[in-house]
Amino acid sequence: MLFRKPKLKQIYDEKLIELIQRAQEELQQAKTMEELSDDYDLSVTARRQIAESTYFYLFKEARIRKILIRP
Repeated sequence: MLFRKPKLKQIYDEKLIELIQRAQEELQQAKTMEELSDDYDLSVTARRQIAESTYFYLFKEARIRKILIRP
């Protein structure tokens, strides 16, 4: 009982939380780049949309798994 391994769900939940935090940082960077660009650049907009989609997908997965994300 002293040397119990953490459950798989707990391990993967922690990995998902890390992914969400990384995706949130990438989304912030993409939004900043889009705001700072002078011209309308399709690649910058596409990068932001990809980052946004990734973030919301991971967030939705966390909601399905009923994970509480603590700050």
